[in-house]
Amino acid sequence: MNAQSRYRPPHTITPTVLNLVAEIGEQIGRYSVLAERSLTPRLRRENRIRTIQASLAIENNTLTLEQVTAVIDGKRMLGLPREIQEVRNAFSAYEALENWHPASEADLLAAHGLLMAALVDQPGVYRSGGVGIFRGEQLVHMAPPADRVPYLMADLLAWLKSTDEHPLIAGCLFHYELEFIHPFADGNGRMGRLWQTLILRHWKPLLAYLPVETVIRERQDDYYRALAEADELAEATPFVEFMLQALHDAIGEAVAADQVGDHVTDQVKRLLEVVGDKELNSSHLMQALGLSHRPTFRENYLNPALEGGWLERTQPDSPRSPTQRYRLTEKGKRWLQSKPEQQGK
Repeated sequence: MNAQSRYRPPHTITPTVLNLVAEIGEQIGRYSVLAERSLTPRLRRENRIRTIQASLAIENNTLTLEQVTAVIDGKRMLGLPREIQEVRNAFSAYEALENWHPASEADLLAAHGLLMAALVDQPGVYRSGGVGIFRGEQLVHMAPPADRVPYLMADLLAWLKSTDEHPLIAGCLFHYELEFIHPFADGNGRMGRLWQTLILRHWKPLLAYLPVETVIRERQDDYYRALAEADELAEATPFVEFMLQALHDAIGEAVAADQVGDHVTDQVKRLLEVVGDKELNSSHLMQALGLSHRPTFRENYLNPALEGGWLERTQPDSPRSPTQRYRLTEKGKRWLQSKPEQQGK
């Protein structure tokens, strides 16, 4: 089979798939309106950082959101060198998305080169040996022989270039097929998620900033279970259904977060919840949030909350007063009151 063949990833368009695609299509309309208004450069960056932290956490990277933010901001931080390198690489890769085409093999290899630089012996090169995927001691998938990888990837990319499948489905299919082929010695999981984001971005650019990886991270066992079920069935349908549901829920969360008029980042949410009906100084806030790095607290928590009108100073005319405290504004109180309603939706 060569790149000119009419390969089609095995899958079934089930009622679940059709319903999810239709619902996501409706959601994207609302998401686009909200994103055009409130997806500021700061929020795009924060969403990208959330994406990177979650995608790497799936691969057992232990850095927290605060630590990942510090690495990307170029701050010195204690941590395992490999984990810090993974963060730097992932940020470089996601920042380069707009330069790549989903069906380009050269771009795919370049992306792997960025994502795995200084982490593997040959970044940006297909594997040369056999590989099995293990969960604990159990072999759950034996990937195709290495000499088949270039042909299988050529078929897959040729299909992606010419397919008339809906981009939502095509992205899920490519993600699954890449995991099945396992073309690289390492980094296949993060490459699958990166490339699905690229396919979505190619369709709707604003989806490049949708942190769907955070939903996958929360449902990591289900993610692996869907991959295993697809392997067992020899078709991608269970994985397509799982990924579409994850996309559906990620967009739903983004829309729900904007229901009171402005997007609230995860860090600001945590800060508002800590403040509640109290008046607290910055030291007490940092302690309650479990933070030790004051610049990170100010940049990612306090300043966005003040700038967004969620939080106010008790002494607005003396910002640096040693007795300065912070409390919720009326807007912040409305968000806090609406929170249980949002969670119940």
